[in-house]
Amino acid sequence: MPPASTADAPAPLPAQVQQLYAGHHQWLHGWLSRKLGCAFHAADLAHDTFVRLLCADRTVAIDEPRAFLVTIARRLLLNHYRREQLERAWLDALAALPEPLAPSPEERALVLEALCEIDRLLDGLPAPVRRAFLYAQLDGMPQAEIAQRLGVSHTTVKRYLVRAMTQCYFAGAGA
Repeated sequence: MPPASTADAPAPLPAQVQQLYAGHHQWLHGWLSRKLGCAFHAADLAHDTFVRLLCADRTVAIDEPRAFLVTIARRLLLNHYRREQLERAWLDALAALPEPLAPSPEERALVLEALCEIDRLLDGLPAPVRRAFLYAQLDGMPQAEIAQRLGVSHTTVKRYLVRAMTQCYFAGAGA
């Protein structure tokens, strides 16, 4: 069998990330372990922190490596907590369903993934805009009922829905 060509070999890590990993991975894992109380989740988030660096478009000058890593890790922690919160709400909703109506494990995983994606797309919008969008899209609620529920005018609901749809479109296009 011929030796693998260099084109098939994995590309070496950029030197900057390699140095950060060697010098700070263990420290970051410990920091995340203290925050999460779980070494396994900490290992995943530490790994994800360095993956983010590897996927970055360009290298940057880093004066304070630990502060830089903590900034990235905190964002990942927030995403982790939001996903846990969504998952808990989804599991609570499932528990309220009668057994014959409960979705399969595959359907549950797909719905949870979709909920997380919707959350990501709506991130940054004010709560009333998100609520209006979710009422319309997930509950199938008419705009007049949404207006009544939120205590706003019908025109405001229309504006909210346009804003949310625009956010989803542009956030999805950038993904």
